[in-house]
Amino acid sequence: MKRINPIQIIFTVLILLIFSSCISNSSLVYLQNLSGDEDLVENMLIPYEIPDYQLQFNDIISIDIKTTVDFINMAFEISNQTRNQMQGQGQTGGGDIYYMNGYSVDRSGKVELPLLGKIEVSGATLEEVKDIIKNQLKQIVNEDVFVRVKLGGIRYSVFGEVVKPGKFTILQDRMTIFEALSNAGDFTTFAKRDEITILRQYPEGTKLHKVNLLDRSIIRSPFYFIQTNDQIYAEPLKQREFSKTENASQNILLFSSLLTTFFLFFNLF
Repeated sequence: MKRINPIQIIFTVLILLIFSSCISNSSLVYLQNLSGDEDLVENMLIPYEIPDYQLQFNDIISIDIKTTVDFINMAFEISNQTRNQMQGQGQTGGGDIYYMNGYSVDRSGKVELPLLGKIEVSGATLEEVKDIIKNQLKQIVNEDVFVRVKLGGIRYSVFGEVVKPGKFTILQDRMTIFEALSNAGDFTTFAKRDEITILRQYPEGTKLHKVNLLDRSIIRSPFYFIQTNDQIYAEPLKQREFSKTENASQNILLFSSLLTTFFLFFNLF
């Protein structure tokens, strides 16, 4: 029987460890054609889905009302003037403008407004809330009323295998998941991009959704645009334990020690 060379075994194990820590380029490239769709060409239109957001507890909304009736305008101008002053002073980060001067949805799903008191908004879209406020105001005055209702920014969190995990607030109406990741510095090399978890809040509770950012079909999904209160999590690949800098150096140090010990005993016996 042929004798097995211990040195060959050691180098074979080393090669296996090196290859097991490699990450293929296909695991890093976004928006690949994994669904077998037709190839993208210049000016090709890709349709996407934007679901109507339903308000829920802890949301903050901005409400602007204009009418010919002075006392109604004055009631809603106080918070708007304060917000405009803060914007003029450059205090636009973190969503503090709307937190201090917007209207928060309480645990019962209601917001409290000047003159109107508490109105139910949980589960309603922004357009539906606008109609509710208009109908309430018509019971006070018989005048034309302009009402604008907007979310007080998009609040979301990114954590896991990302360069800069944290909670972010963006003062705009909509944002794609790739824009959200850009604010967090993008994923690290070891993020599992084909199984990103989105924890999305609904009026009834929280749902977990798995999305594949490597597949361009994400553009057509309802998760291409994030919603306020979304939490985006990226779990690590298996290669992370071998490839992460501090663990890799520890592995090399351990292997070198074992190799030195082996050759020492090999020379002795």
